[in-house]
Amino acid sequence: MEADSTAEAAEAASDKKERISEEKFGCFLTYLYLCVIKTKPEERNMDIIERFLNYTKFDTQSAEDSQTVPSTSKQLIFAEYLKKELEREGLDDVELDDKGYIYATLKANTKDDVPTIGFISHYDTSPDCRGADIKPQIVRNYDGSDILLSEGITMSPKKFPELLQHVGEDLIVTDGTTLLGADDKAGIAEIMQAMVYLQEHKEIKHGKIRVAFNPDEEIGMGAHHFDVEKFGCEWAYTMDGGDVGELEFENFNAASAKISIKGVSVHPGYAKGKMINANALAAEFAKMLPENETPETTEGYQGFYHLLGITSNIEQAKLSYIIRDHDRETFEDRKRFVQRCADQMNEKYGEGTVEAVVNDQYYNMKEKIEPDNMHVIDLVLKAMQEVGVSPKVRPIRGGTDGAQLSFKGLPCPNIFAGGINFHGPYEFVPIQSMEKAMKVVVKICELVGAYNG
Repeated sequence: MEADSTAEAAEAASDKKERISEEKFGCFLTYLYLCVIKTKPEERNMDIIERFLNYTKFDTQSAEDSQTVPSTSKQLIFAEYLKKELEREGLDDVELDDKGYIYATLKANTKDDVPTIGFISHYDTSPDCRGADIKPQIVRNYDGSDILLSEGITMSPKKFPELLQHVGEDLIVTDGTTLLGADDKAGIAEIMQAMVYLQEHKEIKHGKIRVAFNPDEEIGMGAHHFDVEKFGCEWAYTMDGGDVGELEFENFNAASAKISIKGVSVHPGYAKGKMINANALAAEFAKMLPENETPETTEGYQGFYHLLGITSNIEQAKLSYIIRDHDRETFEDRKRFVQRCADQMNEKYGEGTVEAVVNDQYYNMKEKIEPDNMHVIDLVLKAMQEVGVSPKVRPIRGGTDGAQLSFKGLPCPNIFAGGINFHGPYEFVPIQSMEKAMKVVVKICELVGAYNG
């Protein structure tokens, strides 16, 4: 009977495996390994390195063309793991909602009336580069030379000079075939480690601290379903910045532009005066936008038009753009310019040939930080200085969940998480940078615990 039961169980397991997609099954095995096999009391003693490396085992890429929330079901597998980890680490009010948003509380250990603050990171990774089967490696005491990621793949400071800023440190790198996921699993590890540290050091007095982890930031949807009222904070910080010391409360104003072109297909032998080749019109439209106002030609506060992709044939073409600018007025001018280009082509080829649909995505959080919420920035600057980190206040050439949250009533600047070369196979994160970010979180909580407004 025992043998029969074993056989039946094996058969049932085999049937179940067949019903689960390859993607989900791989994530499911990872989940079982980390949540069941490794669920031991000593997990409470994980250091930040082990914590981060555990997170990289999960494939959590988001998908821009998806209509679901979260955009990929595999993100929910990691969300379940994070929920269990928060509970295991002693946080209260741990909640995972049906859209993949995770909320938790570290209770105050002071009776003083101090503000409730929050820390936020996203757990999805970019769809721009392969995010499954990540094989992280640790380069101890980096000496400034080329790093062999795997056979034939080298990361050199000649191409990535930022490596030289971290000589003598321990770098977590990829094998050169996937991204690493420090954007933003490093931020999650730092927040989680900080909450553990505060519980282990009860002499550090702090108020109520809220933690949130969310999906789909990489496709601009991370804050769309974030429940600011439930989060219940006076202000918060996203741990989603780059190199050590970065502090950002200025970001791009952002819009998407979808250009649709209708062509007319006619046999090329008889096409004169009849054919409208949508392929050619797509190329013509792209040429109308300033060639010196693209991501590869701009820096600092300079805005741009970025062509994400083109799909086309003779009958129809579609171009997808993002529009970015720090200045709100210039941002509005850029949107109007795209529409004028479409209007000019319609004048040339006939009304209805080209349609431009422009939609705002997010705005510059500076509008919500200055002038009334600069104390939120001052606290971070003080925290960094007290833990020996030199602040680097700079604008983000991109956006964060914090930008959208700031416009939803939650002031939310962005603090470094330590990762560099995001969204590609040369992504890396210095362990010392993650440790410093964790210390900044702890120090902010301590300073707010003594906060008098």
